[in-house]
Amino acid sequence: NATVANLTLMALGSSAPEILLNVIDIFAKEFYLEGLGPGTIVGSAAFNMLMIIAVCIIAIPTGEVRMIKDMPVYVTTAVWSVFAYFWLIVILVFISPNVVEVWEGVL
Repeated sequence: NATVANLTLMALGSSAPEILLNVIDIFAKEFYLEGLGPGTIVGSAAFNMLMIIAVCIIAIPTGEVRMIKDMPVYVTTAVWSVFAYFWLIVILVFISPNVVEVWEGVL
């Protein structure tokens, strides 16, 4: 499916630098969260998402309307994105504060 491939490539391209930087930071600090941490990923992801949406809205000429063709793909992406943010809050605030455990990273 071309839509899924494009969404995956866009997500990887926009988030890969932050994810790699945080993985290196977590291993260097022996899985203790400090400094960069998940705030960098969340902040960068929010910025990327808002900027991509803003550019998409500005790129549409005035008076034209665009519709999402593959609504299930859009809904799936939105639901899992919201789930990822909630999961991050749950594991970092309630389950194991300030420590990243291997099982959390795998899930």
